[in-house]
Amino acid sequence: MAKIAKLVHYPVKGCGGIELPVAELTEAGIRHDRTFMAAAPDGTFRSQRRYPVLAAVRVAVLDDGARLRLRAPGVEELEHEVRFDGPRHAASVFTFDGKGVHQGAEAAEWFSEVIGEPSVLLRVTPEHERLTSGVTAGTAAFADGHAVLVTSEASLDSLNERIASAGGEPVPMDRFRANIVVSGWAEPHVEDTVRTFAAGEIELGYAKKCLRCTVPLVDQETGRRAGSEPIRSLAKYRRVPAGKVAFGMKAAVTRPGRLAVGDEVAVRTWETEPPE
Repeated sequence: MAKIAKLVHYPVKGCGGIELPVAELTEAGIRHDRTFMAAAPDGTFRSQRRYPVLAAVRVAVLDDGARLRLRAPGVEELEHEVRFDGPRHAASVFTFDGKGVHQGAEAAEWFSEVIGEPSVLLRVTPEHERLTSGVTAGTAAFADGHAVLVTSEASLDSLNERIASAGGEPVPMDRFRANIVVSGWAEPHVEDTVRTFAAGEIELGYAKKCLRCTVPLVDQETGRRAGSEPIRSLAKYRRVPAGKVAFGMKAAVTRPGRLAVGDEVAVRTWETEPPE
């Protein structure tokens, strides 16, 4: 029986994740997920692709989102009073160009120190609108492109077997920064062929395969690059025509609601020949 094995959200895009026993999913994904992002002064999002140190930033959501506690190695802890509204600042994430609420000088200085370059902290605006593409359209906050990222334990087990056979060390699931991890699927990469599934009160619709960049090379505990795995092994069997490698699926939330670790996963519809 397939079940929800893990639920994770990432309140500040690119920073450390928080495992949850229970999550509330909105149309934009798990509540608080990627609601904030560190950005360059021109509004371009900061990413682990270039700034792997972001992985070592630990975030706590306090008072139902009214405050953030931010920690990072070598930097003084910051407790930040969230600005839900206020001065707008340019915000850019791939194809999304919009606005974010500037979180003020103190938060900007904190992230500038962590990253080592001038940066600002932005929050989604009250009027935030973003249409996401794919097989199932949806919306998202400051995620790369979609509301939810789903992976499976079977897919990771298969990958780690390949890494081990090449003499490497297994990688943990946190390298893939998933929101939902499914256990109990009998085969790896079942998520490629799922088109809709339900669990708890929610339902998700497949948008596209998740094409991977260099972020899975970053140790999510230390915030440092950690060799060529898992990308090297994925490139041997998970390459898509676009040239990148795929691991996991991106999804839209078609029915919001409550979801808990241990909830049964019921696939409603399948596609045997998924688009890339």
